[in-house]
Amino acid sequence: MLDSFDRALLNLLQRDDSATAERLAERVPLSPSAIARRLRRLRSEGWITATVALLSRRLTAQRLRAIVTLQLTEHADQEGKRALLARLDAAPQVQFCYELAGTVDLLLLLDCGDMAEFNHLVETLLESEPIVRRYETSFVKRELKFAPFVDLAPRRT
Repeated sequence: MLDSFDRALLNLLQRDDSATAERLAERVPLSPSAIARRLRRLRSEGWITATVALLSRRLTAQRLRAIVTLQLTEHADQEGKRALLARLDAAPQVQFCYELAGTVDLLLLLDCGDMAEFNHLVETLLESEPIVRRYETSFVKRELKFAPFVDLAPRRT
């Protein structure tokens, strides 16, 4: 189970995973060695699954990004759905894939170098897939906010 110190550390690491134990100790009332032990435990127990680098908008601003919504066939066979999800998972251009409730079944964020790459991707991943009933694309004009942060502070009642 996570205690308040663990949640505080996870909140800080989500904003900057490069922070040292000494720097984290300035914000969390534990010694740097206790913080280092907790971080090792949080990683070994799977509470932290990966450490990533978020690239500067200077590097990503010229890329073609698209939000794609998919409707699957009405009675989509589960094997076909699993195969589609595996192909989406394997495609590096698919940055995220959410399964939704409602009229749309899947929501994707695609990142491509250009329109040719995007066209090839949707032709091979979506148009050739019989389980995909319909898809709709909206292109990202400008990134206004990207904050992949989950606040783990206890809820106030």
